[in-house]
Amino acid sequence: MKEAIVASGPKVTLHDVPIPTPKAGEVLIKVIVSGSNPKDWKVAELIPPHNSGDDIAGIVESVGENVYEFKRGDRVAAFHQMTKPHGSFAEYGIALDCNTFHIPEKVSFEEAATIPLAAMTAAVGLYNRLGLPEPWKPTTTPIPLVVYGGASAVGAFAIKLAQVSNIHPIIAVAGNGQTFVETLISREKGDTIVDYRKGDQAVIAGIKEALQKAGASELRYAFDAVSEHNSFQNLSEVLAAEGSKITLVLPGKDYSAIPKHIEHTTTSVGMVQDIGNYDPALAVEGSPTGGKDFGAAYFRLLSRGLNLGWLAPHPHTVVPGGLNGVEEALANLKAGKASATKYVFRVEETK
Repeated sequence: MKEAIVASGPKVTLHDVPIPTPKAGEVLIKVIVSGSNPKDWKVAELIPPHNSGDDIAGIVESVGENVYEFKRGDRVAAFHQMTKPHGSFAEYGIALDCNTFHIPEKVSFEEAATIPLAAMTAAVGLYNRLGLPEPWKPTTTPIPLVVYGGASAVGAFAIKLAQVSNIHPIIAVAGNGQTFVETLISREKGDTIVDYRKGDQAVIAGIKEALQKAGASELRYAFDAVSEHNSFQNLSEVLAAEGSKITLVLPGKDYSAIPKHIEHTTTSVGMVQDIGNYDPALAVEGSPTGGKDFGAAYFRLLSRGLNLGWLAPHPHTVVPGGLNGVEEALANLKAGKASATKYVFRVEETK
């Protein structure tokens, strides 16, 4: 089979390799469409060249021992185990069964490929890190929430899930993708958008004004889906003096600018693959570690949401050439050219 290997640059090369065999608890998936994420080029800067794709949408080819939910021919999406072999930039990929979920017939493979990593990152951030009310027990009282980077895939899914949890007012910080973000929020519930392109002071003032208009006395929760360009510094200026929480998406950064009274955590989506979920630096003290069980529960909830219609995929752009287009797409992600869209690849177009 064909497999794309990503190296620093990003530089992508195609290789002919054997089709892998699933082990116990694993699912072998014929990849119809692969998604992509900014981490796909970022991780390649830090570790040896590998197949860094993690968003799989396709058809189950075979399953390993102890897999009971899936069978050959099932339409599924999956979150490949990060940095492990057999990622989504290939004709066949491997995923843990707990990170795999069924997709309804009405959802295309292109749409499904936008969901796994980004939507699960949003779920981990909202519910495991920030400890906000979960979808099956929506809040009945106002809970102001800032989502910084509302047009990004992670930010957009955070807004969508917050809506299901009845969390309002949502203050989305966005730029070029504001038209898209407008489709996600509920103005009648006090939600609004703040334009980061107007500068840091305007962002701070905009958040404070939005809180005032919504009748909120303070802000205790922030989901930073950007975690750079002064995002967390700006949020530090508006979060409440006591009992406030911020979760960030980029590990390994210097977050010392965040005041000590603000509880800050890293939203490590690897938690659902039991990567890092026992590291005290990544876990909220006193919260459940979640791990694979958290991922299994929420991926099945996402599947149900797609079927019932309360969850929509992220907008996508199909990059021509299948796996031949991975390098171009990752270079565009590195250059910050993607706004309110996810790059996806139809693997059968690979030459």
